[in-house]
Amino acid sequence: MKARSIMVMGTASHVGKSLTVVGLGRWLANQGYRVAPFKSQNMSLNSTATPDGREIAWSQAMQAEACRTLPDADMNPVLLKPSGPHRSQIVLQGRPLRDVSARDYFYGNKARLWDTVQESYFRLAAQHDVMVVEGAGSPVEMNLKARDIANMRVADMADAAVLLVADIERGGVFGSLVGTVDLLEPRERARVQGLVINKFRGDPSLFEDGTRWLTERLQIPVWGVVPYLEDLDLEEEDSLGLDHGRYASRHDADAAVRVVAVRLPHLSNFMDLDPLFRDPRVAVSWADHPEEAQGADAIVIPGTKNTMDDLGWLAERGWGDQIRHLYDHGTCLLGICGGYQMMGSTVADPHGVESQAGVRRGLGLTRQRTTLSREKTTRQVRGVLHPPWPPAPVTAYEIHMGTTDNPDALPPLLSIGDRLEGMVAADGRLVGTYLHGLLDNPGFREAWLARIAHARQRPLAPAQATPEPRERRDAAYERLAHHLETHLDLGRLTALVGPPSHRP
Repeated sequence: MKARSIMVMGTASHVGKSLTVVGLGRWLANQGYRVAPFKSQNMSLNSTATPDGREIAWSQAMQAEACRTLPDADMNPVLLKPSGPHRSQIVLQGRPLRDVSARDYFYGNKARLWDTVQESYFRLAAQHDVMVVEGAGSPVEMNLKARDIANMRVADMADAAVLLVADIERGGVFGSLVGTVDLLEPRERARVQGLVINKFRGDPSLFEDGTRWLTERLQIPVWGVVPYLEDLDLEEEDSLGLDHGRYASRHDADAAVRVVAVRLPHLSNFMDLDPLFRDPRVAVSWADHPEEAQGADAIVIPGTKNTMDDLGWLAERGWGDQIRHLYDHGTCLLGICGGYQMMGSTVADPHGVESQAGVRRGLGLTRQRTTLSREKTTRQVRGVLHPPWPPAPVTAYEIHMGTTDNPDALPPLLSIGDRLEGMVAADGRLVGTYLHGLLDNPGFREAWLARIAHARQRPLAPAQATPEPRERRDAAYERLAHHLETHLDLGRLTALVGPPSHRP
């Protein structure tokens, strides 16, 4: 049976499309539908590895989890990863294709990309009852619309009913909805089956006149007014979330450990630090300038999409001298992925993968040398921490282009089968790893925080009992699904998609 399709579009970016897909996906799964998410094109530096070693945006992996299905590269066939000014790497069905300029991408021939989008969609649709499709940005960017492979062209391909979401918190909700609908062609407008007013603060009944006006003006029903949902415990989709909410810098004088994370220009997978932001014993702050790291108990150099250019940025700002000075005076250091590569003596890019610089000097904290390669390593891993760390299990994932040698035979961080991964300096204060999601593992996280506290001769209280990340996210999916069920007329949704093929 052909899958039915509901497509969530927005009047602009960041109106709540991704979370609407999460909530609808979980609600549909709870009703017994076999449901999968789909976003033809996503631009994000927060990505993850699928079980079969492909790379997709974290938001699609999260949506898959909400739908109670495994993440699949077909759910995000085109991933754009910004790698420099006006440049991005194209990841096609989970594998790197090439780097392109913004101009070449938007104005170039997308025939191959579009063929791949169709192939991925129909392969997924053959295995599910309902596809919950997410658009990108706005469907009426008129200068780009003729070349757009993420909005109405996808809706036509999937024969999707469209739900149009607007963010009332930003203001101008009437203009954004009316303007969007009026700019659609008549056949496109016919696909829009409902409007959603999202992020409403206050009494939703105060918007009843607005609901009536929009329904009469656009001849499209308003499915509901969705109140702003406070403290939804899910990771942010992109780095815009670093300036507010849970990921905002926290300066707590009573915290046992102060961690400073370097805010690299091409920062990627910042959710690696999520467990630290959740820990009341830890004060975490982002730093653009080296003087902001003064007094840090630990510095984290996170992942980056462009190790070469970000090394140049560190040198220009004087970060190298500051990091070495602080390390010499007792500060602990953790380098993750690109941050790990930066710790060594050199990073070479013989194929011009990231830069034409050829070779850049690293921070010189070890004599390790990294060579970037055209091939990308993407895989989920399970390992065990290596002595002298406690033999705790670790579940994580790798996404990197390059290898790092170990000329001084520094002790590894962990064992993955017969393979040794990462490094730990002799005093335990310098740790480097290619693994994303490492801090999600309580065995490593507690041992690392204990070493930091010990280096500063401070007590560290036992960690509070908290749900595992998967359990925490699952509770958030249920909360979001219930929230949408309460405030949207989801009877209209079941009328569009028909009955499920089976019941839970």
